[in-house]
Amino acid sequence: MSIRVEIKHQTVYRYSAPVIIYPQLIRLRPTPYCRTIINNYQLNVEPSQHYIHWQQDAFNNHIARLVFSQPVDTLSLEVTLQADISSINPYDFFVDDSASHWPFVYPDALRLDLAPFLFTETVGKEMQTLLNMFAQAASPIVDFLLSVSQSLVQCIHYVERLDPGVQSCEESLLKGSGSCRDSAWLLVQTFRHLGLAARFVSGYSVQLGDGETTTDSTDLHAWVDVFIPGGGWIGIDATSGLLTGEGHIPLCSTREPLSAAPVSGKTGPASTELFFGNTITRIKSE
Repeated sequence: MSIRVEIKHQTVYRYSAPVIIYPQLIRLRPTPYCRTIINNYQLNVEPSQHYIHWQQDAFNNHIARLVFSQPVDTLSLEVTLQADISSINPYDFFVDDSASHWPFVYPDALRLDLAPFLFTETVGKEMQTLLNMFAQAASPIVDFLLSVSQSLVQCIHYVERLDPGVQSCEESLLKGSGSCRDSAWLLVQTFRHLGLAARFVSGYSVQLGDGETTTDSTDLHAWVDVFIPGGGWIGIDATSGLLTGEGHIPLCSTREPLSAAPVSGKTGPASTELFFGNTITRIKSE
């Protein structure tokens, strides 16, 4: 059985005076590899006097490039999509014998393909202490992935953080808290330092309620994909420590958080107010 839902996601920028809007890159369309069935997608942009060009980046993500012909005092972006939420078994994959246990080494040719997702940052004191926790004997690869991710859940308390950017790994570990994107970046770097290719994913998280004690909800979220030969890219939610499923709709997956920003681009000088909202509505059940 699947449940069809409609997601509406609105982002509004209001400027203190009309400003020049330089080309904006919008990363708010489900990726080609999204496992959840997307039946309809629309991106509505105001003001209407603009040009839109759809393109793909180096990682095959859909990007809308917006060009505005005149100064504006308000920029509104509204995504509307319909998706069929049906159960996905996150463990439905095979793993090559060579990668069935951690640690393992990628073949040279594959390692070259994965190079952007193996790049590591300098290890600080807190990060090194974390990595030392995983210096252990061979372990089944799925058990190992879950062990690492769930260890980070215990280290980092989830908080809603509206400040732009992503905390460094050291900052997240020292604070013991972070947003979903902070936890995701920490998990990416942890996997990479342990020799596993990992990428940062931005997308929509859908949680369906039972209609009595909980309600349906959706929001922008961030998680991690790790590459395991045979299994391919396997999604892991850094805030729950679990494999991703039907409620994770990827919008952009890249080597680092900056290139996964939902909206990026410059404007002329002005004070800016940001408003955003997400709603989800059930359409029908099948």
